Amino acid sequence: MRPLIQWLQRYGWEILPHPAHSPDLAPSDFHLFGPLKRHLIGMAFETEDDLISELRNWFDNLDVDFFRVGINSLLSRWQKCIDLHEDYVEK
Repeated sequence: MRPLIQWLQRYGWEILPHPAHSPDLAPSDFHLFGPLKRHLIGMAFETEDDLISELRNWFDNLDVDFFRVGINSLLSRWQKCIDLHEDYVEK
């Protein structure tokens, strides 16, 4: 048994089945990258530091609700994935 699974079981966490590479269940894929892409459209950066600065600024100005919505939508997306027998869930 893998160490992470042992650790989770030791603390009584329920291990939920899900597809190993399911982008519809990764908050970064379904909640973060779309808004970030829309923010960056049309921008050009002369240096990597300029890009990093813009990314930090964008993240710093996100409202806490942005993250709350992303996390809270995981449950319904997970249920859709289970209902579709682990098939891809777009919306």
